[in-house]
Amino acid sequence: MSVAETSPTRAVDLAAKRRTRIVGAILILLGAFLVLVFGDAPGDATFRLSRPRDTWVLPDLIVPAQPFIYIAAALTAFLGARQFLRGGGRWTTLSLGLGLGLAVMAFLVWATAENAFSLTGMLQATMVRAVPIALGGLAAVMCERVAVVNIAVEGMLLAGAFTGALMGSVIGGWGGLLSAVVVGGFFGFILAALVVTYRMDQIIAGVVINLFVLGLTSYVSSQVFADMRHLNNAPVFRSIKIPILGDIPVIGPMLFNQNLFVYGALIMVAVSTYYLFHTRSGLRARAVGEHPRAADTLGIDVYWTRYVHVTIGGMIAGFGGAWFTLGSVGRFDENMTGGRGYIGLAAMIFGRWHPVGALMAALVFGFTDSLQQKLALLNTPIPSEFLAMAPYIATIIVVAGLVGRARAPAADGKPYVKE
Repeated sequence: MSVAETSPTRAVDLAAKRRTRIVGAILILLGAFLVLVFGDAPGDATFRLSRPRDTWVLPDLIVPAQPFIYIAAALTAFLGARQFLRGGGRWTTLSLGLGLGLAVMAFLVWATAENAFSLTGMLQATMVRAVPIALGGLAAVMCERVAVVNIAVEGMLLAGAFTGALMGSVIGGWGGLLSAVVVGGFFGFILAALVVTYRMDQIIAGVVINLFVLGLTSYVSSQVFADMRHLNNAPVFRSIKIPILGDIPVIGPMLFNQNLFVYGALIMVAVSTYYLFHTRSGLRARAVGEHPRAADTLGIDVYWTRYVHVTIGGMIAGFGGAWFTLGSVGRFDENMTGGRGYIGLAAMIFGRWHPVGALMAALVFGFTDSLQQKLALLNTPIPSEFLAMAPYIATIIVVAGLVGRARAPAADGKPYVKE
């Protein structure tokens, strides 16, 4: 075997070893940081697992703050030392995840020391805040599985939020929700036309849609809604408690006492997973994303497949955008999506282009989002601006590749020209 043939493999091995050592060093430093910054936590941390009105009430979870933080720091440093000295291989991502999880738990214990914290309430808020990210990630999955990069998820979410508020104020909540889905699908169709038919650069096309939607909604919000407040006063879908399941401690409020958008997101993830990986149409869609020319040779209409899936992705994003207005505050504010569409793209990458993976990643981002909201109530010494950075810091960690490399569909982002 020649040197030219072995050098790529050697380069990959060296890169993997380098990444393993970097992860190990990060975990060792993180363990030291936990001891130095949080190690002097006094007293006990009390986590409430139930609420007074719950059918089944669990006792509070009381954790000695300082011993727990030292144990979490020692375990984190041990994981880092193992990675650094022995190499982790396929355990690198798991070690990093465990280390970060221990660090988060230590931080929670430190912030809650000599105080009480509703763990059930935070998990319920985590699920709620993960919804737009999960739906944005799912919309991106549907598009990128047919090799169309959908940077426009942010704009589609914003369009869905705006339409939900406007039409919800005029014709009611269900009408606003349906209108948001239709408008999201419309922008999905526009994106498909730009990148499939006219073969416009997919990144530029997505940015154009984002800027157009941001400009249009900002103008209407400042010039129209300011004078006609009745057009920005939509009803909000309330929570629906599922009997028996909603009474399960901790899990019940998180999964079975939510509004329409949470249930809709879970159903969409389940349906899309079955569709993509267990149906003939899903197999054809994935074939278009991996090798469109081979799919075309087998009689699959590549253009039609991309149009349909990008439009469906837009409809999912429109539904997710309606959460901001019809599922939350009942009104539209300028740029209220706050970059959740871009975080949804990171969730898609973190989840390895899989609907369930995108949902799990969205829960991580939703947890960091709800964490900064809950910790603000505990009057922690950390400035609120730094707490608000938590979801975006998590996004940087994911995009930086520290969680492991993921392989996108082979033809992702490449225009297809039928011969």
